[in-house]
Amino acid sequence: MSTFIFKTKTFDYTPVSNIFIDKYMPKARGEYVKVYLLGLKYCLGGELGVNSSILAGTLHLLETDIINAWNYWNDEGVIRMIPVDNMGNYNIEFLDLEACNEDSSDNINLLTELNKGTNKDMLQDIEKLIGRPLSPREMTMYLGWQKDFSFPPELILILIQYCVSKGKTDSRYIEKIAMAWYDSKIRTIEDAQSFIKKHEDKWIKIRKILTYLGIKDAEVMKPQEDMLDKWINIYKFPLEIIYKACDICFERINKADFKYIDGILNSWFKDGIKTLEDVAKKDLKKSNFKKANSYKASNDSFNDFDQRTYDFDSLEKRLLGWEKDDD
Repeated sequence: MSTFIFKTKTFDYTPVSNIFIDKYMPKARGEYVKVYLLGLKYCLGGELGVNSSILAGTLHLLETDIINAWNYWNDEGVIRMIPVDNMGNYNIEFLDLEACNEDSSDNINLLTELNKGTNKDMLQDIEKLIGRPLSPREMTMYLGWQKDFSFPPELILILIQYCVSKGKTDSRYIEKIAMAWYDSKIRTIEDAQSFIKKHEDKWIKIRKILTYLGIKDAEVMKPQEDMLDKWINIYKFPLEIIYKACDICFERINKADFKYIDGILNSWFKDGIKTLEDVAKKDLKKSNFKKANSYKASNDSFNDFDQRTYDFDSLEKRLLGWEKDDD
């Protein structure tokens, strides 16, 4: 079940842009229009958010219809839909359609841009990579990256190739990666190649660890990814050390627990442990310490008292009554 968080001000009414009515509503499916209008009403009415179950129940739709509707309006540039986690929750921002249309007409003229050979070739190459025709919005988005992000066409193609190699061809995912590259100050092909190598090297190791733990899905949650990244890139532990911590976790609690493994590796990092030999030495030292304490406890509890001495011959005579006869 997904939750959608709205970002805007509170109104006592629900204004609907004429641009939406004239341009977007006629070609949209009826249930998509219903989702947009109800979402707009909740948003402008001051609701902080609403989950897909409530929207689906109110409109007598399936939750998948709700998700598909938001994705559609995001692709059309009517809203901005941004994932906030890996649990299917999103920020939904209703855009100013008048400003959006002015910006798109002022900044990107598709007919003009398509007459430029390099842009036309780039868009054709993108279509070949993702295996389908591009929508006008997608064309505008890719062309806009050259101005907004300072991405040359070659860099954009590398970005698309990278996304396709991960099995991702939807425009929302590609746009998210482009924003991440921009934030990482990637501006050249060399920057992109270095970023991809570093990122892929990390994920190759992450996937190996997940496989060792018996976790098939490589898409881990952000806190788990942060732990894995810390073990690999901050602590710089080799995989064999991480595997050893995983083994200990399984031996003690019989399941894969990221926090438990993280606790083991945090302790090893503080102790300067870097190899399996270091782990073995630590275990031996701990074992010897326990034995020493156990031996000391044994002495204290049983042997640490004054020994008594007995004359067993005299004792035996008394028991048998011989000592009396001698007297």
